[in-house]
Amino acid sequence: MPDSEYHEYSPDLPDGEEIRSDVSPVSASGNWLALLFILLMVLAALAGLVSVASHWKKELVVRGFVVDGTSIIDDSELLLRIIDFKGRNLQELDTDELKKRIMVLPYISEAVISRELNGIVRIRVVEREPVAVTVIDGRMSILDSEGFLLPWRKVVTERFPKLLKISGITRLKQGINGLQQLDRRDLALILQFNQTLSETYYASILIHELHLEGNNMTWCIAVEAPTRFIVGNDGNFKEKLKKFEIFWQKVVSKKGFGFYDTVDLRFRDRVFTRDLVVPEVPQDVSL
Repeated sequence: MPDSEYHEYSPDLPDGEEIRSDVSPVSASGNWLALLFILLMVLAALAGLVSVASHWKKELVVRGFVVDGTSIIDDSELLLRIIDFKGRNLQELDTDELKKRIMVLPYISEAVISRELNGIVRIRVVEREPVAVTVIDGRMSILDSEGFLLPWRKVVTERFPKLLKISGITRLKQGINGLQQLDRRDLALILQFNQTLSETYYASILIHELHLEGNNMTWCIAVEAPTRFIVGNDGNFKEKLKKFEIFWQKVVSKKGFGFYDTVDLRFRDRVFTRDLVVPEVPQDVSL
């Protein structure tokens, strides 16, 4: 038998196909090493980003302020109190201290401060709600919905020309930021009367002053009339103001002003009046 080269065949393969012995199997440990390398590269990149971000935050400073929500106070008045915060590190900015500086302003009831990525500090303020005007010890003040007496400002009376005038205030206490505050009972009466008055048609046009008085004797005054309309301190102002409108239309509009000293509106289905007494002026008689 002649010498020949022997080849190994697999009995399971089709005829003519050899088993290749030059292909090595892939190592599982090699796959893990590749994954570990990729993971380390990702972690290194993240660490770099964190380092850059940290450095950027340290370098970022307060560039300016934006104020939202003001209509009574002037933005410059607010900014003047916090201008020295400009240029400070934004990340380390003490927003509580910033808020304290702002809350000293009497017409601000709340302030929300937020930092923006461009170095801007945004300040959203909530101003107090004026509900009436009053004069105490010769000084005019604005009364807000929480009973605080605020310094008078022309812009308030311009924006709210129909503010009810309140007189007879005697019960005051010391409130926040050195502001005086009404007794809660007096405030509740004023707010209730004001709300009911705003829901009327004629009365809201005519009545311009409410005088607080004890013993259920609180009264109001209408435009051009010296008459005191007694509404009391026990509420139920809707019925009383309705009687006021009827009395004004049926009596005052016909008889004119100056006939009554008081008109008592406190009693159900009845109105009691007392005539205005004009003192007699003695005549000078020459002999």
